[in-house]
Amino acid sequence: MRTEAFLFGGVAAFFLVTGVGYGWWSDLEPAGTAALAVAFLMSSLICFFFTQNYRRKGARPEDDRQGEISDRSGPIDFFPPHSPYPVITGFGAAVSAVGIVYGLWLFLIGFGIITAGVGGLVFQYAHRAEAADCR
Repeated sequence: MRTEAFLFGGVAAFFLVTGVGYGWWSDLEPAGTAALAVAFLMSSLICFFFTQNYRRKGARPEDDRQGEISDRSGPIDFFPPHSPYPVITGFGAAVSAVGIVYGLWLFLIGFGIITAGVGGLVFQYAHRAEAADCR
């Protein structure tokens, strides 16, 4: 994940330099400056994620130049078979999108539904690792 962290770090640096330059020469024109600032923040978030993953898990088998295909064998990850939370999150996104048109109150309700759905996705199997360690 180190390579990906460097890649997105470079993308974030590009958007930072471009955004500062654009803001300087356009006298802080709001639309372009905001778009470049959001692009910088999003790429920085992805860079942070990859950096933390690399620090926590270390190098992957595919990062080793002398690695074999069999080094990556075994289960890749856990994917839950039945979860209601993606549907809840999608419904909340739809309600929020309609709330943008009809009013802030509906948007806030949709945002609350999204928060519940994402929270459920994140914490649905939070104790799974602890149960595996007890075996």
